[in-house]
Amino acid sequence: MTKELIIDSNSTEVNIALLEDKFLVELHKEKHNQNFAVGDVYLGKVKKVMPGLNAAFVSVGYEKDAFLHYLDLGPQINSLNKLTKLAIAGKSSQIDFDKFVLAKDIEKTGKISNVLSSNQSILVQIAKEPISTKGPRVSSEISFAGRYLVLVPFSNRISLSQKIKDPEERKRLKRLISSIKPNNLGVIIRTVAENKLVAQLDADLKDLVQKWETSIRKLNAVKPPSKIISELDRTSAILRDLLNESFNSIYINDTVLFEDTKNYIKQIAPDKVGIVKLYKGKLPIFEHYGVDKQIKSSFGKSVTIKSGIYLIIEHTEALHVIDINSGHRTNKENNQETNAVEVNIEAAREVARQLRLRDMGGIIVVDFIDMNEAVNRRKLFQTLKDEMRNDRTKHTILPPSKFGLVQITRQRVRPEMDISILEKCPCCEGSGEVKPSIILIDEIENNLRYLINEQNEDYLKVNVHPYMFAYLTKGLFSIRAKWRLKYKKPIKIFPSSSYQLLEYHFYNKNNDEIII
Repeated sequence: MTKELIIDSNSTEVNIALLEDKFLVELHKEKHNQNFAVGDVYLGKVKKVMPGLNAAFVSVGYEKDAFLHYLDLGPQINSLNKLTKLAIAGKSSQIDFDKFVLAKDIEKTGKISNVLSSNQSILVQIAKEPISTKGPRVSSEISFAGRYLVLVPFSNRISLSQKIKDPEERKRLKRLISSIKPNNLGVIIRTVAENKLVAQLDADLKDLVQKWETSIRKLNAVKPPSKIISELDRTSAILRDLLNESFNSIYINDTVLFEDTKNYIKQIAPDKVGIVKLYKGKLPIFEHYGVDKQIKSSFGKSVTIKSGIYLIIEHTEALHVIDINSGHRTNKENNQETNAVEVNIEAAREVARQLRLRDMGGIIVVDFIDMNEAVNRRKLFQTLKDEMRNDRTKHTILPPSKFGLVQITRQRVRPEMDISILEKCPCCEGSGEVKPSIILIDEIENNLRYLINEQNEDYLKVNVHPYMFAYLTKGLFSIRAKWRLKYKKPIKIFPSSSYQLLEYHFYNKNNDEIII
């Protein structure tokens, strides 16, 4: 499987598309200066302790206070509070992390009022971004993720990814980390650490330890609520978690982001630097690589698969419902059971893709076509599990019920990716009536004349629908050629498949849109 990352950076946000074998499987949007990302560490202030909920509300600078449940405090919350208090008092330079005396673990069935009090400063980490009307959800069980390791302060435990199967390699990794790990710091060994050299693991561990120590030493200089440590931006986090031998290309249309990404990959995987490429094409990067078309066909209420099967996806506050329909995908030579199996297996692959693409979380109920034989229901269940193995988000799948329903729970840590593919018509502005198409060319030329003669534009680019592009550029003496001769200025025309038939926009030489 080949993986490609297409990164579209503009003035307001960075759009990241992950393609597997040219097929869009993940889409991320990261707005510039976005706060409250999963993994960020804040020095917050306890606003309210709610004994009835066994939880507290913590101010981290968001309009709504963050929610902190007792079970998210972590067993060593007393040690964290003790260290935080010392650091705020300016005694962090006197702290020797190796010799720091850990407090006793709190009871799993204890009360939050025995641990926290109002107006207390507390170090927390964002576990869930603000979703809908809810504030962030936070945890005091701090951890720092690196390329090969995850650092867990106030623990001495070494855990290994279950995906590392070789018993000898598991022993080797555990032995190595035991020899280089500082005291009072736990480590989780990630799957990508398999067969890595001790120097690589040691460098990753040192970076994480430094990050932890830096966050503690920062506490003296800030007042709650304040951000202490930022998680990597979405681009770097995806590279850190996904980058492997099957990654063969990363295309970026922004020079600054291109250099930043290249430098980041030099640190985590120097041998993969060559896969980062700067896109300089004239078409928008998502359109050039076919991402725009896949987005338009993959979002919305109804999603059609090439074979004719289609999915109806409905969203509610509590759950998501996906209905599988066979459409015209039937084979007359097969019986009903065989047709149902074929449709369900193909639909299961698309369901797994849709969950990743839309980042759907919470409870998902999928209504597959009824199958009578238990062996076929097991086959469907196994297919769905296999297809969702590439999903990095924690999830649980239950076997199909006798009604053909499959229940899935998927961890929800950020708002669902929701892209509206139904657009307000730019031609009629929603009125249902448009200007006569026969005068469209005259309208475009009138605007050209105004921009060149009145606004003194030296260069103009016009983006139009592909049909209109063909009409304007057809033949040796095309309309475009006549305009160039008439106005004696470089006039470029480009097709854009995302436009409506009568839609057009003007751009200057800096590729900034000219609003008329």
